[in-house]
Amino acid sequence: MVLLEVIVALTIFMIAGLSTAVWVRQTLLTVDHAHAAMAEVSAASDYLDRIALWPREDLDRHLGVRREGPWLVQVERPTPTIYAVAIADSSSARPLLHTWLYRAELQANGPDAQ
Repeated sequence: MVLLEVIVALTIFMIAGLSTAVWVRQTLLTVDHAHAAMAEVSAASDYLDRIALWPREDLDRHLGVRREGPWLVQVERPTPTIYAVAIADSSSARPLLHTWLYRAELQANGPDAQ
């Protein structure tokens, strides 16, 4: 009888230990996934910082959706002075960042300007 109780106790202890090991593994995978996502957003943010420095002419040249390295970059101009810029992961098209940029309208300084 004592041997049966010991076997049952060891089984319960083994199940608890395995559950804990699975929980720890899942936690580590979740942390790794979070770190990878954070690194991806940080890299996209660095690229978005560079895009924010583009003059109006460059933004106009990049209107639409383009693949830029590991990202899909979408540049739209909803008004003459506002540009909407979005960066998404190119493999899954999952949105990462989105911002609005203001660029003043070009002034005509030629002889035909009114």
